This record gives sequence, C-alpha cells and structure tokens, in this order.
Amino acid sequence: MAGEDDLSRLRNIGIMAHIDAGKTTTTERILFYSGRSHKMGEVHDGNAIMDWMEQEQERGITITSAATTCQWKGYRINIIDTPGHVDFTVEVERCLRVLDGAVAVFCAVGGVEPQSETVWRQADRYRVPRIAYINKMDRTGADHERCLRMMVGRLNTVPLLTQLPVGREENFRGVIDLITEKMLLFDEGSQGATVVEEPIPADLLEESTAARMALIEKLADFDDGVMEKFLNEETFTAAELYGAIRAATLTLRAVPVLCGTSFKNRGVQPLLDAVLEYLPSPLDLPPVQGVSQDGELLARKASDQEKLCALAFKITSDPFVDNLAYVRVYSGVLRSGDKVFNPLKRKQEKIGRMLRMHANKREEIKELHAGDIGAVVGLKFTTTGETLCQAGDFIILDTMEFPEPVISVAIEPKGKADEEKLAATLDRIAVEDPSFRVRTDPDTGQTIIAGMGELHLEIITDRLLREFKVGANVGRPQVAYKESISRPARKETKFEHPTAGGKGQYAHLVLEFVPRERGVGFEFVSRVDEEQIPPSLVAAVAKSVTDSMTSGVLLGFPVIDLEVILVDGSWHEDESTPQAFGIAANMACRQGMLEAAPILLEPVMTVEITLPEGFMGEVISDLNGRRATIMGNDALSGDLRVLQAHVPLAEMFGYSTDLRSASQGRASFTMQFYRYEAVPDHLAQQIIKRVRGL
Repeated sequence: MAGEDDLSRLRNIGIMAHIDAGKTTTTERILFYSGRSHKMGEVHDGNAIMDWMEQEQERGITITSAATTCQWKGYRINIIDTPGHVDFTVEVERCLRVLDGAVAVFCAVGGVEPQSETVWRQADRYRVPRIAYINKMDRTGADHERCLRMMVGRLNTVPLLTQLPVGREENFRGVIDLITEKMLLFDEGSQGATVVEEPIPADLLEESTAARMALIEKLADFDDGVMEKFLNEETFTAAELYGAIRAATLTLRAVPVLCGTSFKNRGVQPLLDAVLEYLPSPLDLPPVQGVSQDGELLARKASDQEKLCALAFKITSDPFVDNLAYVRVYSGVLRSGDKVFNPLKRKQEKIGRMLRMHANKREEIKELHAGDIGAVVGLKFTTTGETLCQAGDFIILDTMEFPEPVISVAIEPKGKADEEKLAATLDRIAVEDPSFRVRTDPDTGQTIIAGMGELHLEIITDRLLREFKVGANVGRPQVAYKESISRPARKETKFEHPTAGGKGQYAHLVLEFVPRERGVGFEFVSRVDEEQIPPSLVAAVAKSVTDSMTSGVLLGFPVIDLEVILVDGSWHEDESTPQAFGIAANMACRQGMLEAAPILLEPVMTVEITLPEGFMGEVISDLNGRRATIMGNDALSGDLRVLQAHVPLAEMFGYSTDLRSASQGRASFTMQFYRYEAVPDHLAQQIIKRVRGL
C-alpha cells in the first residue's frame, strides 16, 4: 500500500521544450545517473532509449512521448519525454494533463523558441508547476542572461536563477549553486557521474554574492518571511531559501532556473535534486475534480483509501499486445483483473495485464496506487481523455481538447489485399492519435487522412508501411480549408409539405447570419420565446444548423466564425414536427449563406527563421513571393538573425529545400499554426475551379 510517506516521495514530471533543445539527451543522462540505464544513449547515434521508434532514430527527433521510471535519493520519479516538433503538440497536451510538474529545457543559444512558447502555454492551461533548465551552455553563442530576458518577455514569467555558470561556451566547466554557495564541477573520468563540491573561487565571489542577493530580492516579493529578513539584513539558511523557492514554484508565481550541458554531462544531477526540492508530489496538489451524473462537482484526494479515479491519457497500438492504455491513477488502487466503469461511454471494462513502462520495454505489475502512472492492456471501449472509476461510482474528469488538422492527403491501398487492412489500420491510428482524422470524400470516394503537418502525415504513412505492413499510395498534401461568410444576411423559410393522411408538415422560421472575428468559432443563438416556437422545435433547429456547418456552400469545407440567430418563426400544433423544422433550418442555412457572401479561409502559420544576416535579403524576397507578412526581425548572437512571419500554409510546401538553397544550408525554420484567414479573391476563384474540376 502506498502511504502518504510513499506519495510524498513520488514525482510525476514531463520533459518539454522546442525541437533540438536537448530533452531526450537530458532524459538519457537522468536515466544513466539514477542507475536506470548503464550506458548513455545518444540521439545523433540513433540509440537513445527514449527515442525507440525507427522513425525517431532515423530523424533524430522525438515523435511519441515515452514514459519511464527511475529512483533518485530515495524518491521515485516517473518521467515522460515529450516531442518538441509542432506537428506532435497533441502528445505534449495529453501528457501535461496528467503530470504534476515539468522541466522546461531551453537551448542557451536559441533561448525561448516558438514551440517552447506553445508548450509553456499548455502547461499554464493545466497549471503545471515547472523548473527551467538552460541546456547547451558549452555551445558558441550560449547566453543564459539573454535566455532569462526572453523568459520574462515571451513567457511572462518570473525566472529565479539558482545557479551561475562557471566559464562560458567551450570553457563551461560547472555551476555555482547560489543557495548552498558551493561550486559544483563534474568529473570527466566518470562521465560526469562524480560531482565535486568546491568553495567558490575568489574571482567569482563578488558575482555570485550579487546573484544570490538578486535571487533573495525576487523571493521577497512572494514571501513575507523572506521580505522581513531581507529588510533586516539577516542571513538566510539554504533550507529557508529552498522552502521559499518551492512555495513560489508550486503557486506558479516563479520558475527556478538551472544551467548545464547534458551532452557534455554537466549539470544533470543538480537538476534531479531540483526536481525533488521544488516540484510537487501528488500530495502537494489540490484534490482532482470531476463531475457527477447530475453535474455536481466532486473531488478525489490522492489516497489509496479513496474511491478509484483514473484517467486514460494515451492509447497506443502495440505489436505484442492489444491496444495499450496509459493511465494516471488519481485516487484509489487499480488492480489487474478489476472490473471498472467508464462513465462517459457508460461501459464496464476489465483490467487485463498491467505494466510499468520503460520506453518500449515493460515490467509487469499487479496494481497501480494513487499518484501512479502505468499502462493497462485489455480496455475495449476507452479512448484518450476518458475517466475510469470503480463499478457503481460515477465521476467524469475534465476531458482534453485537441486541435483541428490543417493538412490532408488522399491515400489508397496498393492492391486488393491491402484494402481492408488499410481501413482497419487507419482506424487504429485514429484511436491512438486524436489529432489525426480519417474520412471518405463523398464526391470521389477517396480516403482522406488529415493531420497537423507534413511531417505528421509522413510519419503515419511510414508507420503504415513498416510497422503495420500495409501497402498504400499517398497523394500530394492538400490544405485543410474552411469556409465562412463576409457580410450579414437574413433568411426566412417556410416548409409546407402535405401528407397522405391529411395531416401535413409545417415549419416557419427566420434565421440571421452574422460574421464573427477570426478564431471565435461558430455559435447558434435562439431569440424566440417558448410560445412562438416550443423548445423541442428550437432544439431541432439548433441541431440542423450545427450539422449544416460541417459542409459549406462553396466547396463543402467546414464553416467557422459566424453566428446563426433564430429571430422569428411560427408553428402549428398539429403539423409542426422536429423533422419539419430541421429541414427548414437546413434550407435556410444553404440559401442564407449564399446570400451572406461566402468566403474561403486558409490556415496561416507562424514561421520563425534563424539565419545569418548575409542571407536576409534573399530569404525575405522569397517569403514575399509566398504572400508572407513579416512580423519581426531580431538579432541573435554574432551575425545570426531571427525572422518572424505569418505565411499561408499553402505556400509552405517544400519550403525547407528552398530555404536551404537560399542560405547555402545555413538557415533553419520552425512553423506552427496561427489562425485561419480569408484567401484573396483571385486565388479563391482558382481553388474553387480546381476543386470543382472546372
């Protein structure tokens, strides 16, 4: 049984950051120093433990979040290494939902990069306390102070620098711990495993004293006790500072910052100590909240004695067993062989085998306690984001929201033998990945798959071929357009249909169509009272209008960013039915949207390009040809610049090749979804003609 003492010695953390900041390398070092692995895996050699998929090893990036467990100084740490590429942001989303704390890794040269901002906002949304680790301090251009400034400016946070780097760039040797006032060096002979504590050298004493005072001054803003001692010029013990930093971290008012270079094996053990010192155990967090069958708020404390409450946060296809469901147990105990209840599906599930995961290796276990993360085999109905509770109980935890896909391709089986296998495999991947969608085009009968970017779909088609052994041909990537309206319109519709029995069908309604700001979405509003049109008929109108929004009048793309208002209408007691009002609403939507000047919307991306200054003119000229809006141009270290722009996704296919040519291979870029914007008229006409085959 996991008592309170065990729970206080448990940390559930995620490692999150922008692509190439060093998340996986940092996790590999953590596993090595904690004794979980006996050899350091390297991302560039393709042998990192946490990047176990073939596609990850070939590309040197993390695609799927991998879970593992290690022990450090009597504490158990469950770690999830999340992807940094924007195409796999949904992986980060579902992991942050169940984690208690996070380590945000920043590159000392790049600072706060676009995907760092995205994952930071996700962590804000789930109120996840975090610590920051400035990695790659040995790289040319490393600048921890610039990184701190970017954290304040871009992330709107208060960084608490707890370490000073000893040496810069290639001379980086270790760190000065500002709390214990010791210099920490890392013995190269033991691959950094031996940490040598030394007094602070005289030439660094003044700088470290000033940095410690600056840290205490910041802490005084959050802690009255620190403020009082600071004003009285009293000395602080390490325990007092640890306590004040922990309190500020847990309440999300500040973020402790550490430095290191994981690749060169310097700074990882103090990071592990900081995880124990500052990040919460399940007991430090408020009880998890959900709703009952009647919509009442329920809470479950992190305790084995409470009723069972768990969340399935990730489903994966596994070549050796059926689907694996990763679960976080918030309260109670989940045991192998238990019958549990899925309140969202209202189905009973039987727990089969239970596993503790170490990347793609597994260790069989019999039970998961409150606060634990593990994997369950044998769930038949449960999908990502669904709650499991004990039979006879009913609690639904907050579900997760996943972004809409922005890119699609047509896919078809290579031969007759692959037909059924392809459909089954795509369905299986869709269950596993909530940001991946499969549909059949009603006009052409083609199977269309949609995802978050070119790399996302490339990985999925690669998996079809290699992991699931399905032959398939893939078309060119297509943009996932949307539709909207550009001016208000009002449509009155009467539906009268006599029937054989003499009792006809009758519906009369007036709908108004109003454009809304970009990104606000669709909303149906009724402004009629119950005597004018009864609630049951209004509900039929609402359903019909909502269904109509799935297919626009231009090209059948989903309709967004408008408000449809039911303003008037009439009904007959004998002849008005929900079906009649549904048909009338559908007719009004088709005609009303045609009169409201329908427009085509396209996804626009935020693109950030890092490049030497000498190539700026050529790169900007190329972007202008792609209908880009240049948003900013900042100096990095040396002659490096960072260019920010908003560019339509349709213009970005194949951009990596063109950027390499324009910069002699010295520029790199990142891209993430910004919002939908109207396609210029002349281009919209071309797209409409092309799609309609005119």
